[in-house]
Amino acid sequence: MNDKPVYTTFAGKKLEESYELLYEGKFEDKRLHEFITRAMTDLKIHNCGIKIPKQVWPKIYIQKYGITNLWKYDLPNGWRLIYTIKTDDVMILNVILEWFCHKDYEKRFRY
Repeated sequence: MNDKPVYTTFAGKKLEESYELLYEGKFEDKRLHEFITRAMTDLKIHNCGIKIPKQVWPKIYIQKYGITNLWKYDLPNGWRLIYTIKTDDVMILNVILEWFCHKDYEKRFRY
């Protein structure tokens, strides 16, 4: 049983601002904001993502974030949330790297 606190954050200020702007956008953007918010809550409660095999990791994630693991959380309507998990002696941190529609997800991962 894990007794460390679990937190969720964004990989950068720009990504966090993009998330906040969704709330002020059109209906579809507001819905996406809701989906991401729910995902962030889910990830704090339990790890509910799908681990992505290392051989398909986009190099950009390794270069930009120095990841050692990569996860996907399926959002409604074909959206995907990509994150990594960082742990230390004090806490577990889910770091959201990006989200995109299924088409852009396939492009990023070369499916």
